[in-house]
Amino acid sequence: MRTHYCGNVDEKLTSQEVTVAGWVHRRRDHGGVIFVDLRDREGLLQVVFDPDLAAVFSEAERLRSEFVIQVKGKVRARPAGTVNANLRSGQVEVLARELTVLNRSEPLPFQLDEHVSEEVRLKYRYLDLRREVMTKRLRQRHQITRAMRAYLDGKSTPEGARDYLVPSRTHAGKFFALPQSPQIFKQLLMIAGFDRYYQIVRCFRDEDLRADRQPEFTQLDIETSFLSQEDIMVSMEGLLRHLFTEVMGVALPDPLPRISYAEAMRRYASDKPDLRIPLELVDVADLVKDCSFKVFAGPANDPAGRVAALRVPGGGALTRKEIDEYTAFVARYAAKGLAYVKVNDVAKGREGLQSPIVKFLDDAAVAGILERTGAADNDLIFFGADSAKIVNDSIGALRIKVGQDLKLLEPGWRPLWVVDFPMFEWDGDAKRWVAMHHPFTSPHNEDPVALAANPGAALAKAYDIVLNGSEIGGGSVRIHRQELQSAVFELLGINAEAAQQKFGFLLDALKFGAPPHGGIAFGLDRLAMLMAGADSIRDVIAFPKTQTAADQMTDAPSEVNEQQLRELHIRVRTPPPA
Repeated sequence: MRTHYCGNVDEKLTSQEVTVAGWVHRRRDHGGVIFVDLRDREGLLQVVFDPDLAAVFSEAERLRSEFVIQVKGKVRARPAGTVNANLRSGQVEVLARELTVLNRSEPLPFQLDEHVSEEVRLKYRYLDLRREVMTKRLRQRHQITRAMRAYLDGKSTPEGARDYLVPSRTHAGKFFALPQSPQIFKQLLMIAGFDRYYQIVRCFRDEDLRADRQPEFTQLDIETSFLSQEDIMVSMEGLLRHLFTEVMGVALPDPLPRISYAEAMRRYASDKPDLRIPLELVDVADLVKDCSFKVFAGPANDPAGRVAALRVPGGGALTRKEIDEYTAFVARYAAKGLAYVKVNDVAKGREGLQSPIVKFLDDAAVAGILERTGAADNDLIFFGADSAKIVNDSIGALRIKVGQDLKLLEPGWRPLWVVDFPMFEWDGDAKRWVAMHHPFTSPHNEDPVALAANPGAALAKAYDIVLNGSEIGGGSVRIHRQELQSAVFELLGINAEAAQQKFGFLLDALKFGAPPHGGIAFGLDRLAMLMAGADSIRDVIAFPKTQTAADQMTDAPSEVNEQQLRELHIRVRTPPPA
């Protein structure tokens, strides 16, 4: 969205065309010419709108303070006597040729150069942080932490989820929630004009634990303004390649492969496919929808159903006992059974197959399945037939297990991007839409009316980065317009009153010129686990918790005494014996 930061445009760019973006710091009309001081994180730049360029000038007349705009124009020297020696850009200005209003702003509750109480500043912290003094302070903090890390890194050394609630001692009956991620706060930093943010941050989630999850975890959190989804993904690819080159001496692909969510589910029955396993699903519902085998015909004729085949090369050597074990395995994922066909001699067609289900399939279906799966002699074909969710869960897991059991995993690192996720999922139990990622993700079509008309068809500007079957990072372009954010809340069953109660500060912030922005977070523990070749993130955390979320070393969590409970205004209620 820009070629230069405002504060970096100087006399060396004289006569060059530039594109800049930022906030309208102030607007002045002087003798029919409009001057705008445009502000971004690097400083101010004077933009001139000439009435001879009528269309652009007319649009500039409607600009107000804190509007977010993009300007294209030519850099030229300021007239004699108008140079501002206090600005790096003070010797030049930009003559605007194009103007795009990226977002409007309502009048601010206070002016950025106005002295206001700390209470007001903290209430509208995202606006307070737009002030130059606050920007400098936080950038200096970044420089301090960067210097610390550089020093320490240079030293040699010997060899889904719920919030954790913390009762407030000073506010009786109220609680803090430990952060699951700094999602909303980093968005507010973008609204405050910081443009680029990263933090290695500790997060907390009260959820059931697995080998790749902990109640407290560390992530690299990134947010950025005025970049497209493509810009963010390319930048993050560079980060990942740099990391693997520096730490492991491994060169990752450039660029990384990308597939859509729909393709990932169709081919691998997973939105985090392990590409080291050379097994893929193929859909065969159209081939069996008219067969007499109701186990196949039912899902094949159900819009919410799926019939998929998984060819296992050399799988004909599997014993009946091994196949029964795989049947029991998929039952864990609610599959009612596991149909299969052994291919003894593909040239003989039906006669070369061994399976109790072949008799229910006509010749066209048999021929179609063999051709579509690419079956060869001594192969085995597994089938999943049920709702799409059950088929994906069960056959997707079976694909991984068979690949591991038969030692089909190919060596190396296989990263990829998964993109174009559905914006919403239908929760059949709650009878409502839920966000597939989070409710601040922007849809590709940003029209609230179109979104409400067909939520199930909406695709999100979301992107996950997957490595060897593990999601190591995920992000999205965020919603930056209040009306769209409110529409998404409404679709999720969060009415206006509830939205204001839970997210009122964000909705208010979006009214004051929020820039286009997006970001990503990488799971540092999970990434370290994969790079170390460990089986659990507990092997790469100094003091981890167990799978019961307990700290064995310190015997935490533990009971507290009655006085501490009184100070926190809470009482422990012991559940009755079972």
